[in-house]
Amino acid sequence: MAAPTAIIILTAAGAVQTHREPLIAAALCILAVLTSAVLIWIDATGWPLVVGLAVLATGVALACWGDPRNLGWFGMCVIAGWAALVLTTRWAIAVDAALTAAFIVMLSVVSPEPGWITWTFGVALTCGAFVFVRRERELVERLHAAQAELAERARTDERHRIAREMHDLVGHSLTVSLLHLGSARLALDDDLDAARTALTEAENAARDSLEDVRAAVGLMRSGDAAAASPTPAVADIPDLIHSYRNAGADIDLDLRGVPAGIAASRSLTAYRIVQESLTNAVRHGDGGPIKVRLDTTRERIKITVRNGGAPPGRRPAGTGITAMNERVATLGGTLSAGPSAGGWLVEAVIPA
Repeated sequence: MAAPTAIIILTAAGAVQTHREPLIAAALCILAVLTSAVLIWIDATGWPLVVGLAVLATGVALACWGDPRNLGWFGMCVIAGWAALVLTTRWAIAVDAALTAAFIVMLSVVSPEPGWITWTFGVALTCGAFVFVRRERELVERLHAAQAELAERARTDERHRIAREMHDLVGHSLTVSLLHLGSARLALDDDLDAARTALTEAENAARDSLEDVRAAVGLMRSGDAAAASPTPAVADIPDLIHSYRNAGADIDLDLRGVPAGIAASRSLTAYRIVQESLTNAVRHGDGGPIKVRLDTTRERIKITVRNGGAPPGRRPAGTGITAMNERVATLGGTLSAGPSAGGWLVEAVIPA
């Protein structure tokens, strides 16, 4: 609304300053009002706006004709700025060229006064300034859009991270608990002490799982990373294996290399890969032996988990395999999981 209002006022001021007949001055003002109203009503762009601006420029020129000292000529600058803000750069330059040509014609035909040259430069500078403003505005809009996209992507990544952590925490504990419960069921008839021990272990595993979930939920609520419990690492894998063995799983662990100096994020990923692989092997395997090999060097961490026995039937990748792929891909590593000769094989390579 600012540009149309300014053009109407400047047209009226130009007509008054040049002492136009009242009827002519009124007609020029009405033309400016109607043209501006139409442009605003249809939210004009492109050709309609070019035509409307041409009509407004004609009105300003008729109101101020012959006098380069007339303040109404500022209307031409407003028209140039309007074109630069709304039209494409090519059309804005075309409008600016037309307005500049009008002043050159007046310099050649009406009077050789230097004021026409001043208005020529004024229109050109206004057009250039508003083209710059438009581009800066478009840049700000693109930045805001990019920020919104990044924020949404960050929220999505965080949801995926939370889902992976909750899946790993609950899946491991429930699997160990089920192993203990299965052992207790089998021992009920023959060895009550063993059954009680297995039930106690299942209870402890469930309690630990509940504490882990509470800690994770509390961390998400408070956002205080310092209050979080230490994250597991490669050095904790033997304890992880022991928890499965204690529940009755037959697992062979082969550690090669010294797991020292590994970044926390990579060490946690290696631990989670082994954890999820064991969970899947216990849940979907046939109870046969499970072989875990961890080969650590300065360049990479290689994890191999092989589940003995017949390979499981073909099924789509579940949440666990998807989570493992996401974890490894985030660190630039590779992971494969699928049937192999004699069982199910998970292989992962994580750059150190």
